[in-house]
Amino acid sequence: MPSASRILARCDRLAAHSEQADGLTRVFLSPQQREVDALVLQWMREAGMVACLDAIGNCVGRYEGLEPGAPCLMLGSHLDTVRDAGRYDGMLGVVAAIECVDALHRRGRRFPFAIEVVGFGDEEGVRFGVTLIGSRAIAGSFDRNWLDQRDSSDTSLHDALRAFGLDPGAFGTVARRPEQVLAYAELHIEQGPVLESLGLPVGVVTAINGGNRFEVDLDGMAGHAGTVPMHLRRDALVAAAECVVAIEQVARSMPPVVATVGRIEAQPGAMNVIPGRVRFSLDIRAPGDELRLQAVAAARDAIDRIAQRRNVKASWRALWEAPTAPCATAMQEQIGAAIAAEGFDVHRLPSGAGHDGMAIVAIAPIGMLFVRCKGGISHSPAESVAPEDVDAGARALLRFIELFQPPVREAPR
Repeated sequence: MPSASRILARCDRLAAHSEQADGLTRVFLSPQQREVDALVLQWMREAGMVACLDAIGNCVGRYEGLEPGAPCLMLGSHLDTVRDAGRYDGMLGVVAAIECVDALHRRGRRFPFAIEVVGFGDEEGVRFGVTLIGSRAIAGSFDRNWLDQRDSSDTSLHDALRAFGLDPGAFGTVARRPEQVLAYAELHIEQGPVLESLGLPVGVVTAINGGNRFEVDLDGMAGHAGTVPMHLRRDALVAAAECVVAIEQVARSMPPVVATVGRIEAQPGAMNVIPGRVRFSLDIRAPGDELRLQAVAAARDAIDRIAQRRNVKASWRALWEAPTAPCATAMQEQIGAAIAAEGFDVHRLPSGAGHDGMAIVAIAPIGMLFVRCKGGISHSPAESVAPEDVDAGARALLRFIELFQPPVREAPR
């Protein structure tokens, strides 16, 4: 059986490779990534896999099936981090997958399909501002123009790949054809509080939420805080405050939509001046594209009505949009069956955070297994998982692999 203690110990070892002395930060194509890659490739080989670093910086290990060259069940997650990160986001999924293959290898177990474990080099997008670089390359959706993206020190992705010993022009060799990948499954911490609130160690993901991000500007009129009567004011900050509440009400009325205003800036920003302009961010996510777009339209309508009533001008700038990545029904059923076989209740929930499956869904059915995390905290040094939950997740993942049946590909939605 998989060893939860070894999984956690290996996550600790990976977390030690950081550009921060007092925390964890590991970005794409950094010296710290090179150190982590060496460890992960070593563990893959010890688990019976043939392992290498591909042309875009993903660690790839292949455990051959009964017949060489068979299509694979792909498992994995990412090895990069956000700044001042926790030690389980991404890494837990990679290490748990290696541990499951090791358990199979020790028993001499092979299948009609191969198993590939991928430690994606970049999912977070911290260094170059492009997310899912590793998984998009495997899905064949890597944009050549991304090679010109530059980091904060003005190093291009092209030059960083070359400095890392990789060939920037060879990213196309990483791409897989749909017939080569039967399905993709990922174990990941939940990054939310739902499983903890239910007292469950693991859960089945139904979809990776799609999302929209906007910048919203409200233009009113600045004025002296002491001389402009209240009924004559065009206060952009008061209008923005009303908008924030309205956005919350929209999301609450359309579960499971979530909406967040995470940043707000008032100008001119003086204590004795009525704010004439406010800019705030808006992030809206939902596990279905139709519902998400309905929520966006409702939020826009609410903000426009508030702006008109308060005599301010509202303008929107779209920053980002990602469609929902639905988990295949057959993958949900198989992961759920594995959880039930391990003696746990099966709960299904969407993922509000993005994952590599958002890219891989273009070439294969995807599924995800969530592991409970303490307090639902993630992207933080306070990120924590219990050994018994890691054990439950690893056992369920192994059971899923052993019972895996290639799903019939669902028609695009």
